[in-house]
Amino acid sequence: MDKPYIVGITGGSASGKTSFLKKLLASFQESEVCLVSQDNYYKPRHQQPIDENGIENFDTPASIDFQKYATDLNRLKQGETILLPEYTYNNPQAVAKTLAFKPAPIIVVEGIFVFYYTEIAQQLDLKIFIDAKEHIKLKRRIIRDKEERGYDLEDVLYRYERHVAPTYEKYIEPFKHNADLIVPNNVGFEKSLDIIVHYLRNKILSPNR
Repeated sequence: MDKPYIVGITGGSASGKTSFLKKLLASFQESEVCLVSQDNYYKPRHQQPIDENGIENFDTPASIDFQKYATDLNRLKQGETILLPEYTYNNPQAVAKTLAFKPAPIIVVEGIFVFYYTEIAQQLDLKIFIDAKEHIKLKRRIIRDKEERGYDLEDVLYRYERHVAPTYEKYIEPFKHNADLIVPNNVGFEKSLDIIVHYLRNKILSPNR
């Protein structure tokens, strides 16, 4: 292909984007697809916005270095390899790795704000929105934040009510109908995934279609 095909994937927190992405990437060879996640562009903790109770709010556009995200995406499209330190969610026990993002025929751009930020959204050739019911997302968030980040239930519910839900209503859900495809993920997404994989494989093998 003369230029990479850019796929944007978004959805509310705990809608199942990570599970979808893992299966999507597993459907291609490593040289065929490159994933660039918004999670690697969080600003340092001391630059995170604070709510009225002094709690860092990681669920707001102000948490992300969008300018660098857009710049790196452009560099990747031009054939450059991007090196970034892994974002460890300020976990003092985690050792950050250096991540390498290499040019590929398909570049997947993932994150809750990738439709919101114009300089990224305008580069997307295909927009996919992963959707799930609110109570399902909340259950997934409780489980994930306890297992992966060590948050207790009170902390998870506080962040969900004060940060996650308002952000979804203001910065994510309004862009849902800008998506080319909406993937419902309340119980599974296998059929939608099969269709998307088939479409993207045709883009690699027959780019003029």
